[in-house]
Amino acid sequence: MYRSNTCGALRASDTNSIVTLSGWVHKVRDKGFVAWVDLRDRYGITQLVFDQDRTSSELLDKARELGRETVIQVKGEVIERASKNPNMPTGDIEVLVTELQVLNESKLPPFTIEDETDGGEDIRMKYRYLDIRRNPVKESLIFRHKVTMEVRKYLSEAGFIEVETPYLIKSTPEGARDFLVPSRMNEGQFYALPQSPQTFKQLLMVGGMDKYFQIVKCFRDEDLRADRQPEFTQIDCEMAFVEQEDILNAFEGLTKYLLKEIKGIDVSDFPRITYDEAMSRFGNDKPDIRFGMEFGELNAVAQHKDFNVFNSAELVVGIAVPGGASYTRKEIDKLIDWVRRPQVGAKGMVYVKCNEDGSFKSSVDKFYDQEDLGKWAEVTQAKAGDLICVLSGDTNQTRAQLSALRMELAQRLGLRKPDEFAPLWVIDFPLLELDEETGTYHAMHHPFTSPKPGQLELLDSNPGDVKANAYDLVLNGNEIGGGSIRIHDKEIQATMFKHLGFTPEEAKEQFGFLMDAFQYGAPPHGGIAFGLDRLVAILGGQETIRDFIAFPKNNSGRDVMIDAPAHIDDEQLKELHLRLDL
Repeated sequence: MYRSNTCGALRASDTNSIVTLSGWVHKVRDKGFVAWVDLRDRYGITQLVFDQDRTSSELLDKARELGRETVIQVKGEVIERASKNPNMPTGDIEVLVTELQVLNESKLPPFTIEDETDGGEDIRMKYRYLDIRRNPVKESLIFRHKVTMEVRKYLSEAGFIEVETPYLIKSTPEGARDFLVPSRMNEGQFYALPQSPQTFKQLLMVGGMDKYFQIVKCFRDEDLRADRQPEFTQIDCEMAFVEQEDILNAFEGLTKYLLKEIKGIDVSDFPRITYDEAMSRFGNDKPDIRFGMEFGELNAVAQHKDFNVFNSAELVVGIAVPGGASYTRKEIDKLIDWVRRPQVGAKGMVYVKCNEDGSFKSSVDKFYDQEDLGKWAEVTQAKAGDLICVLSGDTNQTRAQLSALRMELAQRLGLRKPDEFAPLWVIDFPLLELDEETGTYHAMHHPFTSPKPGQLELLDSNPGDVKANAYDLVLNGNEIGGGSIRIHDKEIQATMFKHLGFTPEEAKEQFGFLMDAFQYGAPPHGGIAFGLDRLVAILGGQETIRDFIAFPKNNSGRDVMIDAPAHIDDEQLKELHLRLDL
């Protein structure tokens, strides 16, 4: 056998035992007459000792020549360490080696395999299999495993059945771009990789599987960010014979369970706010409520003077930055430069310092007196010592800009604490969104989302006012889950397709299989999908998801380790009917 114990298992109670260990050479320390080798595997590190008094000179010479990351097997006796290391679980013992076998030599790694490595992100992505040997990445992957096991345990005990759905499906025009897969056996036709198992889980409800879940890969061909990958994993769930309240209660329960089991944190009932309230109070539909700085809309108290920047704006809105009155003019100018960046897009920023003596000093003192600025402080709930930051312009753009500033300031002030968890539900989303370029509506979530009860008739008269029977679960400023009550009536679904611009023929071609299924007793149903990658990262105290994915893509959607995507040869293209000239 290659090992009798792992490298993290041995303790003082194992002293005098004869053991066999295998692993990677982490470090070699050669003192001439004695050499120590730190041997590492997934479970930890054990110190090996070779000395000229108790070890053959041949074995000692062999140990001295070991290179980092070489794979070895050793046999020896567990002995008490003369100089114990209280920072290591195995720090009370070492193994006096009597046999050493090199299983595989290693080249010098391109970066150090340490918790704090000298390797940049690009080089670590290229050699990801080496990066996984480092504790931070290894522990992140183990942490992900723990979360998924707890998810499966909770849902299974709640009566959910895990069902696999297909990866090769039909392309649909909704949502992001599909990844397409050409069919060799069906010339000129293509599969698509699923953006979600949406229609299949609805068909499972028609099939009577009234509680379904799946931890499933999904694919979207869209622009990437640090928290977005072209392939990602969802905890996909659906339930039959439910209303919105049933879904919220069920998956609030799952979230509470994970916070308790994984983090040891008890969370009370989750707050609920509407989409409209989230936008007016925080400027986005996934607010971080671990801190304040809520929006104060200032139109009524700022558009009565000769300051045309505010008078011509659709929205004037501000936030109170705690302790910000101490900022120097240089620091405030840097904030103004920050909001002017193309990524944010504001034209400028007005500020008000709330002095400790109750007076105010602003960048618009020429236009507003102390009484005016006092009203601004009331609306933004600013206190003495705070700084009021004010933006103005088009409502949607200005809210997005101030939301970005709010999050940036919270990060700088240390208010986004990774060990604090503040979940909430955002409900009552608009059913449809207007595309301002084309003047047409598209589904805010997907075309299978049901309107709120009693609002179906508004589709003909005021489609933009219709609210969806939809909900998002937000945790620490990140959407970790979203879902809706689905349409289960064929006629209502046909009406929805009509308002989304589908002709009856197009709707039948794209979704005829679902419409047909609805004719055979489709139950009322709804569901939710959690983004597993993001959920695990947040529970792990991180903002980005890459370290919780074994082999992630970079910002260009490339796997730099295997160099994918890649060209394929002409013969393969010909087989797939993609090179008809050959």
